Order: sequence, then C-alpha cells, then structure tokens
Amino acid sequence: MKNYTHLSNEERYLIEYFRQEEINQDSIGKLLDRDPGTISREIKKHHKKKNSEYDAKYAIQQAGADRRNASHKGKKIEENEDLKIYIIKGLILDWGPDVIAGRMKKEGRPFYASKTAIYDWLYSAWGQMYCGLLPAQNYRKRKRKAKKTKREMIPNRVGIDARPAGFEAEFGNYEADTIVSGKRTGGKAAIVTVIDPKSKYVGLRKISSLSPVFNEAAIQSILDQYVDPKSITRDNGIENKNHQQTLTPSYFCRAYHSWEKPHIENENKLTRFYIPKGANIDDISDDQIAGSEWMLNQKPRKSLDYHTPHEVMIENRQLKNPSRKVSQYALNRIVLNCSLVALHG
Repeated sequence: MKNYTHLSNEERYLIEYFRQEEINQDSIGKLLDRDPGTISREIKKHHKKKNSEYDAKYAIQQAGADRRNASHKGKKIEENEDLKIYIIKGLILDWGPDVIAGRMKKEGRPFYASKTAIYDWLYSAWGQMYCGLLPAQNYRKRKRKAKKTKREMIPNRVGIDARPAGFEAEFGNYEADTIVSGKRTGGKAAIVTVIDPKSKYVGLRKISSLSPVFNEAAIQSILDQYVDPKSITRDNGIENKNHQQTLTPSYFCRAYHSWEKPHIENENKLTRFYIPKGANIDDISDDQIAGSEWMLNQKPRKSLDYHTPHEVMIENRQLKNPSRKVSQYALNRIVLNCSLVALHG
C-alpha cells in the first residue's frame, strides 16, 4: 500500500487549473503522481455547490477545517473511562466495533459510542495500540516505502526571472500561447500563437489537441520561418512539457501570471476578430487560420508608427522567406469587404 500524504495547497491549485483546461482525472493523477482515486475524491468533496467547478481556495479552507475536526476524533471515548474499558473488553473478546456498538445499545449502558466513533478512536493516537485486536481484514499495518522522486510537470523549467533584461528591445524574443475551442463545442483542437513583441509579427498554427508533441511541432514550425530566434516565453500549461525539443531557450511565467506575456495575450484578442471566442476550432480550416495570420501581419499598428508587422520584419531582415502567398480565406474576406462597400456605396 502506498504511503499516503495529504494533497498540498500547490497540488490543489494545479487540480483547479487542469480542470479548467479539461484534462481528465486519470491524466491529472499521472501529472501529480497521485492515484486517480485521490483526485476523484478531492474533486467530489470540495465543491462550493452541487455541480459547481472545483475551487482550490475553497478546498484548502475545507481541508483545514477537516484537519482541525480530526484532532477531536476519539476524544469522547478517551475521556470516558467506563466507555473505553467496555470497548477494550469487547475487542479482547474478538468483537468488532459494530458488534460492540450494537451490544452497548442493547444493554442500555449509560454510555454509548457508534461503530464509526470507535473506529475513529482506534485510528487516533489514543487507540492506535489496540488496533492489533481488530479482525485482520479490517486492519493492515501500512508498510513504509521510499518516497518517489516528485514528477515535474515541466522538466527543467526556467522561470521568467532568468530571462535577460530588455528582451523587448531586440528581435527574436518571442511569446507563445494557445487559443482553445469553446467548452460547449466539445472541440479538442487548438491554435498555437507566437508573437515577436518588437515587430508584432504573429504566427498561427492549428493543432488537433493540446498534446505536448503537437504543440512543440507547431511552435517549431513557426520559429523556422524566422532568421534568429533567441528566446520564447510561455505559460505553465501541460502542452509545454516538451519545450526542450525546441532548441530556442524557453522561459516560463509564474503560475496564473498571464500578464507576464502581455503581447501574445493582446494578439489573441485581435485573432478573435477572425476566430470568435467559443468557436469549435475542429471546424476551422488551416486556410482560414493562415488567412487570419496574413490579415493580422498586414494590419498597420500605432505602436509601429502605422507600419505593418510584415513591413517591420522585412525591413529588419527577420524573415527567411519575405514573400508569402495570400490564402484563399484572406482573398475571400477582402472581396467580401469590397462587396459591402459597393453595396453601401
């Protein structure tokens, strides 16, 4: 039997994050090196309301209350000498706690403890010495095992504090993120987004799921079009687990600090103009995504003195292939906009 330890506060916050990312309980168990049953019980036990989402802060509060209450378990029996002696005598006669409780009630004793209360006392510090009197099938002494090395969710993670100062002042220091399908759609596909903060140039790639393998391949595909990638800043999503497969050094934001990569967060909002929030990305074609990327990179930006990201990248020789074919989606959108102008003209 595994030597059980209580879930830590950090693990509870990770469970909340994984649930929001729609990662199943078995996978959460593997990521935290926990039995799936532990994760299942934790999620079922700590909801504010029925059918509500798991709330880490609430779970931590409830767990604290449970620990405080646990310190009182068995105290009732320990403080009643007659009750305690009655229970010990019953155990000596090989009576189980359920038999002891039933017999006590039948005899009309002036004291009483339920089967559950007796077990609580036996498993407490006060009654532990009498556990050997329990039937073998009800009590097994736990064998201690050497602690396993804690599994890292993101191996060799380097925090954002180690990122060189002034990274925004030069080209090649990118930020990455993902746009996922709306929860109600049931879609598993996502869009990997990468931006160069200095030029605002964005790369978009569709992946069939948030698998670390697919995510890393998409990021590498985007970086391959640039001349000299220097770094990439990411969040702590499990999709970034294989970050070392990309040769460009990665730096990771602090948990729940999305503002530490503000450029990609803002770019994702602009991308939503073409790919609405809540959309099922399974249904969005690669051509539409390529067209969205083209439109974004051809849009003048105030922060660039109204140059386009594409112009800035070309001027500074940051693209391996400066000329990029316009996708059919982008052409159709331009034609549609022309039609609307003509219609209202």
